[in-house]
Amino acid sequence: MNLSLRKNKQNDPPKEAEGEMHSSSAMSISPHARKTGSMLREELGKSTDISIIRFVDALIQDAYAVRSSDIHLDPENSGVKIRFRIDGVLQDIQIVPTTIHIEAISRIKILCGLRTDEHQAAQDGRFRLIAEGGASVDVRVSIVPTYHGENAVMRLLSDQAEEFTLDTLGFTPENKEKILRAVQKPHGMILATGPTGSGKTTTLYTLVKMLNQPDVSIITIEDPIEYSLDGVNQIQVNARSGLTFANGLRSMLRQDPNVIMVGEIRDMETAGLAVNTALTGHLVLSTLHTNDAPTTLPRLLDMKVEPYLIASTVNIAIGQRLVRRICAMCKEEYTITAAEEKSLSEILPPELRAKHSTFFHGKGCTACNGTGYRGRAGIHEVLEIDGPVRTAVLEKVPAHQIRIIGIANGMVPMVIDGLNKAAAGLTTIEEVLRMRYE
Repeated sequence: MNLSLRKNKQNDPPKEAEGEMHSSSAMSISPHARKTGSMLREELGKSTDISIIRFVDALIQDAYAVRSSDIHLDPENSGVKIRFRIDGVLQDIQIVPTTIHIEAISRIKILCGLRTDEHQAAQDGRFRLIAEGGASVDVRVSIVPTYHGENAVMRLLSDQAEEFTLDTLGFTPENKEKILRAVQKPHGMILATGPTGSGKTTTLYTLVKMLNQPDVSIITIEDPIEYSLDGVNQIQVNARSGLTFANGLRSMLRQDPNVIMVGEIRDMETAGLAVNTALTGHLVLSTLHTNDAPTTLPRLLDMKVEPYLIASTVNIAIGQRLVRRICAMCKEEYTITAAEEKSLSEILPPELRAKHSTFFHGKGCTACNGTGYRGRAGIHEVLEIDGPVRTAVLEKVPAHQIRIIGIANGMVPMVIDGLNKAAAGLTTIEEVLRMRYE
């Protein structure tokens, strides 16, 4: 696959780049034939003949080849540590000399159109990789000054939203049915909740894609726009020009939308506007940073939204995490360890634990770079805001009581969903237990 480097102006939404940067040569990527970091090591092996342009190219090529979501350049006292986040887990790749790091940061700044003479302030930018066949990868860059020098983190975003469905995201048939009922309503709120990196935005994009019909007007406001969607009006938040989530939401209402997606509800103003928008006949999709689905409702109360408004507008809350999938090429059955058994007994009743006796893991092979995992899947809990839950919201009961009511009305907790998927061979018990502490 051939890639060419292109740049976008800082904070601009993803779009087809117009001017090609002077990169080294066309990048050739073979994801299954290259070990993690091998092109980088090859370039570093040239000793005095290292080209900083080829070095940055190799860095991005290797990350893209192994499906990394983030590249970290972390300066330390003895050098600069390069790490890739693969399937949600950071992995050490290489340590390079500080001299290479300084030049690499300058090269990355040039690609993003950032100031190369500024070393004491945080800078954000982006550039784009155009792949053969029209596919594109948008690279978001964050550079901040640290004690040992400038730290850079590059996030790789490919236009892959079209590949996802509720099934491929890992929703069970029961949870899928709940979501479809909520999506078919002409108004109200659908909220995806979870910590950073739990796949909330991807879930919303999948729902937007489902709703994207010729007779439906959809507008989104995001920070940043992660995937470009045909037929959807996408707005990029720009704090410098005063275009915040709240101000953008006010403007969107004058655009005659049927469906509105707000990238994140961050403050009281945005929460109040989103709820009132849903109350006036719009379907609103958004995300919240909470630990689980039941906590979503008290969180809105903390944002000073009236209980009767929450009960009247929120249709569904989707709590989620991402766990790594077992590599299909090296999956094997195994007996769980005593430590895993003990951890499971602490969170599951004995009768439920007894239902599952067979679990799987990956031995590690070339296809998964020896990790035993390849790709990720979602672990979910879906809370429908029905009669008993609405009553609980109006009475301002705490989240743990809402959880009890939700389970009594058919909500399957995330840990149970994870256990079922581990027993089915999708993920490991280790991943399900790790999810508890995120």
